[in-house]
Amino acid sequence: MSTLLRKAYSAASFEQQGYQLISLLAQHLKKSTDHSAMNWIAPEKQMEFWKNDFSSGLLSDPVTLFKEIADRSINVRNPKYMGHQVACPLPLTILSSAFISCLNQSLPIYEMGMVGTALEKIVTDHIKTKFGFGNQSSGIITSGGSLGNLTAILAAKAQFKEKDHPDLVILVSREAHYSIERAAKIAGLPASGLIQLPVNEKFQLQTELLTEVYRDLTLKGKKVLCIVGCACSTSLGVYDDLEAIGSWAREHNIWFHVDGAHGGAAIFSPDYKDLLKGAEQADSIILDFHKLLMAPSLSTALIYRDGKNAKKTFAQEADYLFDNHDKNDWCESGKSTFECTKPMHILNTYMILRTYGDEIYRENIDTLYNLARKFYFMIENDDKFEAALEPMSNIVCFRYKNGNNLNVINHTISKEILLDGSYYIVNTTINGEFWLRVSIQNPFTNESHFKGLLGKIKEIGGKLQEII
Repeated sequence: MSTLLRKAYSAASFEQQGYQLISLLAQHLKKSTDHSAMNWIAPEKQMEFWKNDFSSGLLSDPVTLFKEIADRSINVRNPKYMGHQVACPLPLTILSSAFISCLNQSLPIYEMGMVGTALEKIVTDHIKTKFGFGNQSSGIITSGGSLGNLTAILAAKAQFKEKDHPDLVILVSREAHYSIERAAKIAGLPASGLIQLPVNEKFQLQTELLTEVYRDLTLKGKKVLCIVGCACSTSLGVYDDLEAIGSWAREHNIWFHVDGAHGGAAIFSPDYKDLLKGAEQADSIILDFHKLLMAPSLSTALIYRDGKNAKKTFAQEADYLFDNHDKNDWCESGKSTFECTKPMHILNTYMILRTYGDEIYRENIDTLYNLARKFYFMIENDDKFEAALEPMSNIVCFRYKNGNNLNVINHTISKEILLDGSYYIVNTTINGEFWLRVSIQNPFTNESHFKGLLGKIKEIGGKLQEII
């Protein structure tokens, strides 16, 4: 063996560098509240820096590179980070993530991921119980919500004969996540196969229109592949009326899928789980662990009401992997998922549950959802701002309302906040209007951070009023 390979695999070097990296990460955790949420660096500047780094010779100390990466990255642990729906992962999962990489298991094949396969079964069984599914239910873990939605839609499609495929349509709210549209295209549906239904004044799917829409589609020879309920929508954080959708789907024998990637986590909160009332009627539901359940990316539970549906999507022969294709084995998850190689990311969630139990999920959901309501009432009590709607989750949409051209003013405010970097928020469009948007992900965000953000926006908005 070459000297270089021996050096690269040295356990002694790993131990030394590992201690240094843990020290660096601990300092990162301690200082996450001391600095701005991000240090904005323009794409061309970022690229120039890393091109120079890549051509600068080999590293003598990889820990210096880790520090540089952290310094030049957004800090999702900063309580002034209120942007996209990305978790502030528990420190415990930093350790479990390193352990996952060290073992490098591959779960779809049982012997390549014996422990991880068992953990997936235990965790998905726990989740299905929380949603009120019975013993016939089963679940799998996918790498992200987009893949979870796609897998569920393909399972729904598998209920139809091939001759019906050209006439299939999916019913969704116009507020549904874009992954549903992508899944429809991948499933072979034409653009007209995705029926985006109107929403009410609360931005929920108008369930009273379903029967009429269904009748019109039937007259045109169309068949409804599935109906999708949002729990919650990405832009506004709104939960559809899942109970009404579920009842309608049962009445018409239509597959009911719940996209609970973000808001499905409310099932752990006695105070907020009623938002998911009706989800127990779903044929399939997804739930991300990497949004509100404090795990790092990516890990999503996909639960089927009837576990037999999990195997229909990927019914194919692979003798070199599976001994008996017809067996309904929980231990061969490769029969139920796209992924032929899948990391043991479920360990992050298993470690959280074994260490802290469901209670930490309850506390996090209650804290974040309550913070959103606090921020909303602060907006409502300030004559410089208006909210789009009262929040149902941890997402709040609002805007600065003083001035003649609110779209331009708020768009400019959004850019200025990004360049400043003290806070990180994002934006969305509601009925053609530009709105600012926060997703409160950090339980250490508090009223002082909200006051600081609103003060910063007022400062920028006041200057803009004079020139716009």
